[in-house]
Amino acid sequence: MKTLDDFDFKGKTVFVRVDLNSPVDEKTKKIEPSARIFAHAKTIKELSDKKAKVVVLAHQGRKGDSDFISLSQHSLVLGAACKKPVKFVDDVCSEKAKSAIASLCEGEILLLENTRFVDDETAYKTIEENEQATIVKELSSFCDIFVLDAFSVAHRPHASVVGFYRKPTAAGRILQQELDALSKLSKPKKPVAFIFGGAKVEDSIGILEHWLEKKKLDYALVGGVLGELFILASGVELGKTTDFLRESKALEYLPSARELLSKYKRKIFFPQDVALDANGKRKEIPLSKLPSDYLICDIGKKTARLYKKYILKSKTIVMNGPVGVYEKKAFSDGTKSVLAAIASSKGFSVLGGGHTLSAISKFRISRKKIGYISLAGKALIEYLSGQELPGIKILNHKANL
Repeated sequence: MKTLDDFDFKGKTVFVRVDLNSPVDEKTKKIEPSARIFAHAKTIKELSDKKAKVVVLAHQGRKGDSDFISLSQHSLVLGAACKKPVKFVDDVCSEKAKSAIASLCEGEILLLENTRFVDDETAYKTIEENEQATIVKELSSFCDIFVLDAFSVAHRPHASVVGFYRKPTAAGRILQQELDALSKLSKPKKPVAFIFGGAKVEDSIGILEHWLEKKKLDYALVGGVLGELFILASGVELGKTTDFLRESKALEYLPSARELLSKYKRKIFFPQDVALDANGKRKEIPLSKLPSDYLICDIGKKTARLYKKYILKSKTIVMNGPVGVYEKKAFSDGTKSVLAAIASSKGFSVLGGGHTLSAISKFRISRKKIGYISLAGKALIEYLSGQELPGIKILNHKANL
């Protein structure tokens, strides 16, 4: 796979696809700059320093959502992060954008408008079909080199991600860092512990199945909604929490959980005690005290100690979500304990997912004590599930030519 080290960028017009997607205040429409902006600034600044004419492609939100806004604010944050001016044009691929690209001088940086403002940015299913996309047809002649720097969008076959695949193509520094870290998970040092948390059962169960089938996993430590599902799969009735699982459609995966528990009983560890939300107060009970009229909101202290033991024994640790409702102080103990164990472990760790990153900040866990913190969300899930990502496919294709 080619990187920034493989090209002479001087005088070249370089299109670089990044991910500037940030939280947006619904009332003020002001962005809360994401960590991704500051990360991608490194790649953009390097290209500028190498005298490239840098054209930045990015998106914000989805059509119909409240955070689907212009990138005008992002250009200011990106400029501050790059410590260089970043021009902005409120156009993606019409004459205004073309004129702005054509007038760029060496070392200058231009951010185009939100790529999803173009109707067919997300319309096509395959890499090849995206050659017909408006942004590709209109801008391809301006592009000398295409750089994909956003692993977080590499799972999407969108025009601005894969449409320029016929151009000389390279991985940016952030994407390169992500893949270097994740490559250590292809043949991980054993034993391997994977902490499955969060609210999205469909994401976690796909990874769990893949890693168990590939015999890459020694300790599957489950919490969050998946943990509750496995408690139910073990034959323990939950009570009110079952209603929550039904409403969130997590119950659809109960047959899969039962099958996995039957096949891999010695490798799947689910909570042995839980913390209930008893009218806003934390109430810990063993599984023998279930079902309950209160919702389960965290793992209990006994389970937290058990998970810590397996984490400290492991040489490779992965975590994809918090094990409880960590946003509420009463139910933050489990997630805080697990993160503290990872930070004190001597194993190589990879952590990902937006809520995991928020928890790291909330509990002031030293990032220096984590092997790698991924900026990706769904892309990381699909990668860990063994799926081929379209963005990575085009980079690998160019590497094999």
